Amino acid sequence: MISYLKTALILFTLMTLLTGVAYPLLVTGLAQLIFPQQASGSLITNNSGKVTGSILIGQSFSNPTYFWGRPSATAPYPYNAVASSGSNLGPTNPALMDVAKARIEVLQKVDPDNKAAIPVDLITTSSSGLDPHISPAAADYQVERIARLRNIAPKKLKELVRLHTEERQWRLFGEPRVNVLALNLALAAIH
Repeated sequence: MISYLKTALILFTLMTLLTGVAYPLLVTGLAQLIFPQQASGSLITNNSGKVTGSILIGQSFSNPTYFWGRPSATAPYPYNAVASSGSNLGPTNPALMDVAKARIEVLQKVDPDNKAAIPVDLITTSSSGLDPHISPAAADYQVERIARLRNIAPKKLKELVRLHTEERQWRLFGEPRVNVLALNLALAAIH
């Protein structure tokens, strides 16, 4: 019986060291070597070299002179990566309609002259609550407001949106999208 326990303890210790220490260190080291940007969190820096966020996690923009991202349902504050989750409000829940109406009212209040249909991604949250992207249509919807408030030609902003539109992955998966943080950093650099 003692020999079985000794063998089990040795195997347990060996497997713990292999799978709990050696393997994670190997994978982390290879990731840092092969994909250093992604392994470090895909961080974005501004012109002065200060980290302003991650390309993978949305940020809250409420200033009407910037592009706004998709709403976040995380708590206790928007885009809280520790609390990644959707709102869990189903289509028959009246609270979902109330939240959507409130978001529509905010968008109409900051841009009362815009009579275009509001893209759904400016009204609804993503399943993670952390989505850093909006559709090109959602970015285009905001161009006139930002152009007016910043006194920039709308054509120049549309070109900025076009330059920051990412195509489908491998031209096959997903939809074209615009990273709001990258777009707003570029916007801040021109004005």
